[in-house]
Amino acid sequence: METVRFAALVAATITVGLVSGLFYGFSVAVMPGLRASADRTVVETMQRINVAILNGWFLLGYVGALVFTGLALALRLVVGGGGGTAPLAAAFVAYVLVVLVTARVNIPLNNALAQAGPVERIADPAAVRRAFEGPWVRANTGRTVLCTVAFGLLVWALVLDGQP
Repeated sequence: METVRFAALVAATITVGLVSGLFYGFSVAVMPGLRASADRTVVETMQRINVAILNGWFLLGYVGALVFTGLALALRLVVGGGGGTAPLAAAFVAYVLVVLVTARVNIPLNNALAQAGPVERIADPAAVRRAFEGPWVRANTGRTVLCTVAFGLLVWALVLDGQP
């Protein structure tokens, strides 16, 4: 059972790290790169990204991060062993907050962008962009910070896990 507990912690760390990197990439490259683009370009690009990202690899990381972190915490509490319960619990809370921000802000904004329809039929792409871009970027920055904190806490839990 010790091996399963440790494997769950490693899987949690890897998946949270992957999601953290994804959000960070949007924060430092994708959205700044789109900032200087035309309104129709931003709307169309984000519409396409929002469709493309819904794939098994993304879901493995995004959902896996929640499942593996929760499993690692549950096993730590039930089985015991190793150190790092506090950072593991804090990482779980931070990642749950990531999921909540995504569900309450980013997904509704993505859905509204999709509902705007094909970019060539949007009468006022600047208004669609304004309604989407600022709130989405702010929420993504928040979830990037939370996810990075969760990742750091999981690394800390791994280090403490190996200590006597």
